[in-house]
Amino acid sequence: MIYLIADSGSTKTQWCIIRQRESPEEYYTTGINPVYLSEADILNLLEQEFPDGYTDVGKIWFYGAGCAFPEKNACVRSALTSYFRCKEVEIASDLMGAARALCGHRPGIVGILGTGSNSCYYDGEKIIENVSPLGFILGDEGSGADLGKRLVAGLLKGILPSGLKELFFAETKTSYAGIIERVYRQPLPNRYLADFTSFIRRHIDRPEVEQIVLDAFDAYIRRNIMQYRHVSDLQLSFTGSIACIFRTQLELQLKKYGLEAGVFMKTPMAGLKKYHSEEMDL
Repeated sequence: MIYLIADSGSTKTQWCIIRQRESPEEYYTTGINPVYLSEADILNLLEQEFPDGYTDVGKIWFYGAGCAFPEKNACVRSALTSYFRCKEVEIASDLMGAARALCGHRPGIVGILGTGSNSCYYDGEKIIENVSPLGFILGDEGSGADLGKRLVAGLLKGILPSGLKELFFAETKTSYAGIIERVYRQPLPNRYLADFTSFIRRHIDRPEVEQIVLDAFDAYIRRNIMQYRHVSDLQLSFTGSIACIFRTQLELQLKKYGLEAGVFMKTPMAGLKKYHSEEMDL
């Protein structure tokens, strides 16, 4: 019997194929987000990108961005059922995937810090509370997009040192006019700004650069994490590239608020494999 686990964002989907008494296999396809893709789009994507030989599947667990609405989940379920000939398909949000991966059946506070950000209070079985991340314009504090926005705004407003501004333009091969064009006139400005976290990472030893990260994480904790019940009694666990790259700064800010850091995972897949393998006794 074959089992599938999928962790999907808008950009890519990570798939894990599990067979009893065999080593898991992993594949990547383009992201499957039902906010942007129809059932026909998803079917076409799977036909084009998923490897052959996996069309008799016992169960699928699909965790995805955009999978927080019944009508969208039904679209994904129908496409997966049709393509994989699988009758048992569980669809859940990427936040539930992070919670199961990081906490298993233990309660905890869960955070996602990647291009965007999110968080929840998980009781070991269900997501009990979720402070809405509100997206790039109104929220997503602590995300890659937030870090990039803070960096660029500080440089263009002259708040950060002029030498850092010159270094930024030289390394990123961009300009004031180029940034304005991409942020205000081109699609996906959040991803564009999040790309500048590589510059932050390279120069994190400069106090003014590290302060950008510390300020962003402080806002994330104040405006999201501190709203959860039992936050002082539970560990806080994180997944996402930003959480792992800037773990030192994140743990410093958690300590400032008297909070205990738990598990860190770049992606949830390792935790999801463990969670479902134990559940199915694989």
